[in-house]
Amino acid sequence: MDSSGTRRQNTRRKLFDAAVTLIAEQGFSSTTVDEIAERAGVAKGTVYYNFASKTDLFEELLRHGMELLTGALRAAADETAERGGGAAEALDAMIRAGLDFVARRPALAQLYVAELWRTNRAWRPTLTRVRQQAVEVIESVLREAAAEDDPAAGSDVALTASALFGMVLVTALDWQSFQPERSVEEVHASLARVLQGR
Repeated sequence: MDSSGTRRQNTRRKLFDAAVTLIAEQGFSSTTVDEIAERAGVAKGTVYYNFASKTDLFEELLRHGMELLTGALRAAADETAERGGGAAEALDAMIRAGLDFVARRPALAQLYVAELWRTNRAWRPTLTRVRQQAVEVIESVLREAAAEDDPAAGSDVALTASALFGMVLVTALDWQSFQPERSVEEVHASLARVLQGR
């Protein structure tokens, strides 16, 4: 990638980081483009050069963040398969990957969960699409679990995948907000026991 492309990616990353922090602190409606630019250390015009509007910035932020999470889940499943692990191990690895993701980006996860309840937002179709991409990664591993007669697959793969996705996100946010003294290993072990039906 040329230096102008790298610069643009770095600028967009700064804008994403600034926007997610501000919106998590004070909400979407209360956050201004001026504040995002100031927090990112760029001119206001730079925001509009990279994004058509604050709404466009936020939609891209949600899309980008969910694609990162989907990539982390997919990498966990792929790495498990490369080691010769089965579906149950892949599900366990994805739980850990989800917890690690939220631990590194709690504000992004908080925004995603908050936006699930808002059905009138312009970015709702994007949010629905990127959520489905993440859930489909889990569904593919659950289908493998069903083929291995693993009870973790459940009888309804789509609903089980959604439940696992939600369980990890909400548990991770609860951990970060109310039990930050717990280690990721403790939280992971607890969720793994739930998955194993114990």
